[in-house]
Amino acid sequence: MTTLAADRREVVNFGCRLNIAEGEAVRTAMRDAGARDTIVFNSCAVTDEAVRQARQAVRRALRERPETEVVVTGCAAELERDVFIAMGARVVANDAKGLAQSYGGTAASLSATYTPALSGADHARAFLGVQTGCSHSCTFCATVIARGTARSATIEAVLDAARIAIVRGQREIILTGVDLASYGDDSGTSLAALVEALLTLPVERLRLSSLDPNRIDDPLFALLTQEARVMPHVHLSLQAGDDMVLTRMKRRHRRADAVRLTERLKTARPDIAIGADLIAGFPTEDEAMFANSLALIEDCDIVFGHIFPYSPRAGTPAARMPQVGRAIARERAATLREANAHRRQRWLDAQLGRTASMLVERDGRTGHAENFAAVTLVTPAAPGSIIDVRMTARDGDRMIATPIEQDIAA
Repeated sequence: MTTLAADRREVVNFGCRLNIAEGEAVRTAMRDAGARDTIVFNSCAVTDEAVRQARQAVRRALRERPETEVVVTGCAAELERDVFIAMGARVVANDAKGLAQSYGGTAASLSATYTPALSGADHARAFLGVQTGCSHSCTFCATVIARGTARSATIEAVLDAARIAIVRGQREIILTGVDLASYGDDSGTSLAALVEALLTLPVERLRLSSLDPNRIDDPLFALLTQEARVMPHVHLSLQAGDDMVLTRMKRRHRRADAVRLTERLKTARPDIAIGADLIAGFPTEDEAMFANSLALIEDCDIVFGHIFPYSPRAGTPAARMPQVGRAIARERAATLREANAHRRQRWLDAQLGRTASMLVERDGRTGHAENFAAVTLVTPAAPGSIIDVRMTARDGDRMIATPIEQDIAA
């Protein structure tokens, strides 16, 4: 949550990195419109729990801050517009949330292209949204309902936004989107072309958010495995490890494709870390199907799992399929998380004694290595700096590290 108390404007972001980046566009639009005494909830709808949290926050704001205009935007607002209006909030469409006219000002009409969304200067890393929407039809997902079909920002517009981040001193940029790997499908370009263009700028570290495994073509694979400024960390939208479940999800890859891709990535760049989205308890999933997803954590060497139980989304085909039940879905999600935690801790233990390059966050004590391992420094360093460190211990899911210069001096 970010608050601008002097102007009595507040933006509360829920959910994904794209929402974090778009929240900055909301903040700018509010300022340009001269909005005052306004709180905007930039909501998420990836799960029932995300929607519930948005409803709860909106109700609390309406009850505790009656003098403040409460605005709801984002994916939950698209899916439950009437619910939020009935509460007494005003709803702003996802496509209009970055426009000043949505908060009382005047602005140009909506464009068919996507305007890049750049997060604020309060983090050492900059989230840069380059794409929104999705043109696929996964049976569990309400994204098309909430955000429409895939639309991409132009390469030049993305470069302009990246230049702002670089001038601010943000030395790592994370590209994000609803379906990032489909970037450029609507304009005849590609994600690989965008990455190549960004690498013409003096950006020191570039990281990509979740990628559809069947869209990693040869040019993108080469950038992920051969370009030093593209960080050795790939997060894949796998969702499941069983072919029947993947078929019923209408995913565009199969289990063997995921395993083969991660093997190729690890062979080409051994230090690469694999992350993945996984859904537990999808409709019709039996114990054998779940066992295949559980085994995927080891088979694909997944050290960063984004794991959640399936929850039915109104209007999606999966919501009409035979359900396994929420209790079972939660239990299976907990099992996946436990297995992933053990795999991640073994991976972190293997980092002990190694050196790494770490981007130091604004607090001067925490940050991430190139492979996205979370790091805490034993002594503070300059916020926003990139320093060489030696991993000396593990504390849960974080590595403890000493700056190399201090290590040598000792």
